[in-house]
Amino acid sequence: MQVVFRCPPELRGLIPEPTLARRGLPDWLKAMPTNVASGDLGFDVETVKQCPPFIDAMSAGFLMPLACDIAVENGAFSWHWKPPATTLTAFTRSPLAVHVADQLVGTPFFEADAFAVKFINYWTVQVPEGYGLLCTHPINRADLPFRSVTGLVHAANYDNFIHFPAQWIDRGFSGVLPRGTPVAQCLPVPLAELDLVMETLEGGAAERFNEAKTAVRDGAGAYRKHHRKKRG
Repeated sequence: MQVVFRCPPELRGLIPEPTLARRGLPDWLKAMPTNVASGDLGFDVETVKQCPPFIDAMSAGFLMPLACDIAVENGAFSWHWKPPATTLTAFTRSPLAVHVADQLVGTPFFEADAFAVKFINYWTVQVPEGYGLLCTHPINRADLPFRSVTGLVHAANYDNFIHFPAQWIDRGFSGVLPRGTPVAQCLPVPLAELDLVMETLEGGAAERFNEAKTAVRDGAGAYRKHHRKKRG
């Protein structure tokens, strides 16, 4: 599937590019062990690094990057970035905006004394007809000091920037959020209506279930070896 990204010509080479999520896996995942001793069980167990669904979720789609360094100190955000002017209409040069707390009234996200930040994105994203773009917080990235809000954008013919609202959840964070930090993970999803069919596990379906269940129980890595589709 081809996904087309476009940025203002004046910013090409000045802002980080979106990247395949599998190329932007965090350092903590790369450094963590595959097996550890369990004090509760008394023997070694596999870590989530050996869980294909965990890794595949983090590797799916692509990551949208923060345009520049953002400094955070005592709840104040600042940056030293002056992108060149462009000929585009209503182009914002600020890498960060806000949603006031009132816009979240009635949601579980609402906090009367806190606003939501909005990461400004400078890339348009075009997906094929019939697909939307599911934009969410980078999957399994609880280490980030914010939580991006999930949204579904009909991006096939939306020639505009998609920005990413987020809650700043680490009130004690002090430091710099580096340029290129993933602020959203995006996955193209089909927009076709789903037809939910309810059946019982019997016949051929029951046989396949029993085979899969037995393989997973008796052999380590059965899902990875027999059911996981390898990337091209």
